[in-house]
Amino acid sequence: MALTAGIVGLPNVGKSTLFNAITQAGAESANYPFCTIDPNVGIVEVPDHRLTKLTELVQPKKTVPTAFEFTDIAGIVKGASKGEGLGNKFLSHIRQVDAICHVVRCFADENITHVSGKVDPISDIEVINLELILADMESVEKRIGRVEKLSKQKDKDAVAEFEVLSMLRDAFEQEKPARAVEFTEEQKKVAKMLHLLTLKPVLYVANVSEDEIANPADNEYVQKVREFAAAENAEVIVICAKVEEEIAELEGEEKQMFLEELGIEESGLDQLIRAAYSLIGLATYFTAGVQEVRAWTFITGMKAPQCAGIIHTDFERGFIRAETVSYDDLLAAGSYNAAKEAGKVRLEGKEYIVKDGDVIHFRFNV
Repeated sequence: MALTAGIVGLPNVGKSTLFNAITQAGAESANYPFCTIDPNVGIVEVPDHRLTKLTELVQPKKTVPTAFEFTDIAGIVKGASKGEGLGNKFLSHIRQVDAICHVVRCFADENITHVSGKVDPISDIEVINLELILADMESVEKRIGRVEKLSKQKDKDAVAEFEVLSMLRDAFEQEKPARAVEFTEEQKKVAKMLHLLTLKPVLYVANVSEDEIANPADNEYVQKVREFAAAENAEVIVICAKVEEEIAELEGEEKQMFLEELGIEESGLDQLIRAAYSLIGLATYFTAGVQEVRAWTFITGMKAPQCAGIIHTDFERGFIRAETVSYDDLLAAGSYNAAKEAGKVRLEGKEYIVKDGDVIHFRFNV
């Protein structure tokens, strides 16, 4: 399940500090031998209280969480779309990710210079957005001429694509990203095939100071980012990257005590992981037995045989059925047998679309 979220941001916004926290809090590599980790890829465990509860219920020999990738994108400066700075590297990296976590500086610090001379989160967002829009505009312009000729010949596919390209060009000329364009379902399919940078889903990461992490509502910069994000239907996660780096080194009670001292219930990194995971369209199902309770990542909309194949290709090839119970029903029943007696365990076939939180036992024969 090699889907990844890319972390972007201007210089000195806390992007590198946040990525350091991600790599420090990395998943235990022994559980993920299939992962070749590049220097700019951090793999983290997805925090999920349901896994803890299932472990308490089943008392397995071991518990294995699922994991998720973050990619640290090369730094960006104004003019990236024209190759300025590390622009070409930035654009090539961002093409490879499935969602964007945009780190925005929302703190003042005389000791940390700002690339534009003052703290202005909206301006920072617009710099990066504009570079991505300009890169997408170039892609659209290259394609639109050829498609227009075919559309004039009444080629059905070309007519549909030309309409989408025209809508995109109009949006880009107004400095709006592709994700802001209101497409029909059919037009969305056409737009998706263009692999545009500004079509990727985005969440904004407002990086505040240590003093403000407990009360981010008092931070005027955070409020501005929230207003901007609301217009895009995007989510905002508030973190203090510096604090996250410290939290990443702690575990268990020590970590909990530190969070309480700061006046927060949960680390920003945990919130960020879950938000990015969901943004890409990932969900979790569980397998639960005395040997192992394990969380598995799947793409929303997958059917039972595909989800079985995530465990092993033989499971998909020889799929018979999926014995399924929802997490809530299992927990309410108190045990798998009790859930079965209550009629909460279902036998699902090849067309069943797996839901987030399903606890599944796959039957197969090869």
